Amino acid sequence: MQLYVSGSLALDRIMNFPGKFADHILPDKIHILNVCFLVDGMNEYFGGTAGNIAYNLALLGEKPLILGCAGKDFAPYAARLTALGLPLDGIRRVDGQFTAGAYITTDESDNQITGFNPGAMRERCGYRFPAKHDGRVLAIISPGNVEDMVELPEYFKRAGIPYIFDPGQQITALTGEQMTHAITGSLALCTNDYELEMVMKATGHSRLELLRRTGALVTTLGDQGSLIAEGKKETRVPAVKVDRALDPTGAGDAFRAGLLKGLTLGQTLTEAAALGSVCAAYCVEHKGTQEHHFSLAQVGEQLKAHFGRTL
Repeated sequence: MQLYVSGSLALDRIMNFPGKFADHILPDKIHILNVCFLVDGMNEYFGGTAGNIAYNLALLGEKPLILGCAGKDFAPYAARLTALGLPLDGIRRVDGQFTAGAYITTDESDNQITGFNPGAMRERCGYRFPAKHDGRVLAIISPGNVEDMVELPEYFKRAGIPYIFDPGQQITALTGEQMTHAITGSLALCTNDYELEMVMKATGHSRLELLRRTGALVTTLGDQGSLIAEGKKETRVPAVKVDRALDPTGAGDAFRAGLLKGLTLGQTLTEAAALGSVCAAYCVEHKGTQEHHFSLAQVGEQLKAHFGRTL
């Protein structure tokens, strides 16, 4: 099956400050804030919604086509994707920009100061789809360039390609009307519970009204698992418990990859969400969004152990 994964490609640069921000910020001088924090090192991780979803799909044996933009510093990331066997045809290179990047500094109290440079993500992907697709096709539109998030649903609907709409961090960048158009006719709207509330507020539609526009609502609930709503039926899918959750960042993308993989296997959304739970568990046990590893066989074993099902 041809899989399209639209969204961001980013480099996450994580720094640790061996102190507390509060000790260096004077409340009565906040209007003339000028501080410098000496960090004790930096780690760089490959990330971005499309990159994370594609990474997990590659571990699951799929070769999705990433639709997104990258900048002049993309070579190491490109080499990684190539090593995973992922095609680069859908990634537009923007030579005058850097790849989107998050610069995150964390202090001893786990407070964070983050700067995000969208860089190449400001540009549309502009991928030229083939005139005709042979075989089954499935897509996900995850947070990325706003124009892509508006235009791709229209293309997928015209082409008869089922797609999952996942607005995530770009909810505030989309108008209510744009989100309504993207949700209408989608296979599913995938959000976490907080994002679903934001979508309802932005669109002015109730949960029931959203369900009338899309095939299903897939709502992730952190360590409480996920909720699959289809028509009048709701099913809770539990999370897979882990011994030590180090970092929840990227777990949602891992879940989405499992969801897509399940759908390629002909599973229902509820069955696919169980596979998503297994993938998310591997992610939270590591720092960074693409630092975990698993094989399809290992995922199958975990699916059997926790849900009593096989792939």
